[in-house]
Order: sequence, then C-alpha cells, then structure tokens
Amino acid sequence: MAGAAAGAGGAVVLRRLPRGVPVPVPICAMAVAALWVAVGERASEGLPVWWWPVPLVLGWAGVLLAGADLVARRLPDALTLPAYPVCAVLLGAAVVGAGNAELLIRATAGALLWAGGYAAVRFVAPSALGGGDVKLAGSLGALTAATSWPGLLLAVLAANVFTAAVAGPARLCGYRDVPHGPAMLAAAWLVVLHPPV
Repeated sequence: MAGAAAGAGGAVVLRRLPRGVPVPVPICAMAVAALWVAVGERASEGLPVWWWPVPLVLGWAGVLLAGADLVARRLPDALTLPAYPVCAVLLGAAVVGAGNAELLIRATAGALLWAGGYAAVRFVAPSALGGGDVKLAGSLGALTAATSWPGLLLAVLAANVFTAAVAGPARLCGYRDVPHGPAMLAAAWLVVLHPPV
C-alpha cells in the first residue's frame, strides 16, 4: 500500500514540475509497490535495516526516471541532480549502521568511475549517450560501488547488456534507438538489493 501511494504521488509530482513528464500514474503505483514488496522479501531474508532505504528510494526514483525516459526520452534534472545529496545521506546512514567507512570511499570512486566513463563516451560519440545518462551514472555508481567493486562492474555491464538486448528487437519494430536510463536503473536496483560487503 505504501509503495503504491509513493509511486502514484511521485508520478503526480513529476507531471507538475516545470518541464514535467506525464508518466502513467497507475503504472508507477504498481511498479513501485512491486519493487517495495521485493525489498520487503529481501528484508525478511536478512537485509540489514540500515540498508533498506537504499533499494526503497532507488526503486521509487528509478520507476519515475525510467518512466520519464520511456515517455519523453529524457531523464529530468529535477530527479537526477537531487539524487546526489540524497545518495550522500543514504550512504552516510549506511556507514553509521554498518560501522564501515570504507563503503563511502568506494561510493565516491564508483560515482567518478561510472559518470566519468559515460562522460568520456558522450564526448567521443555524443549520440551514444544522453546528458541525463551521464548525470544519472554518478549517483548509480555511488550506490552500486558502495555494495562492492564487483557490484559496480556488474551494474555497468548489465545496463549495457539490457539496452543491447532491447535495441535489436526495437530496431526490427522500426525504432531508431532505445533509452538507456531504464536499463541503468534496473541493473543498479538489482545490485543494491544486496548489502555492502
């Protein structure tokens, strides 16, 4: 119930923002509810309480961002830019909960690596990635690297595999390109379902 309300509320807010995106409210409500149920299942299997906010918040924001990218082919700055301080707060709380400051070091390096790598790709081949993808990569890099170095690598590779898997059939159906944001978000969310090691 809480996930559905959060998804619906987020979709309504996203529609009303300057340059808002009309994402479908019922779909956002159902998707966030499903992701939050999955987090609840992981919590019952031993996911530490101090890590719960990470997949919950990423699930909520991920549904809204993926919806915006699919509907309008852009990742709104109103969500990608505030993600950085939100990630800092979430990871700061995780450091306190885990008693392990190393995850902050990994998170900072992960943000620089994923965003830096995507910025380099965009510089060399501007049509390969959008600016929103580069902005999103930093916060996702922080969250996934906080889990582990293999988590960061898995998220980056999986995002590219997911996009490539959809791009082929999409081209057969007449679409020139597919948005990369949803694949980035899905890959990162699957990684953060596992706590830092």
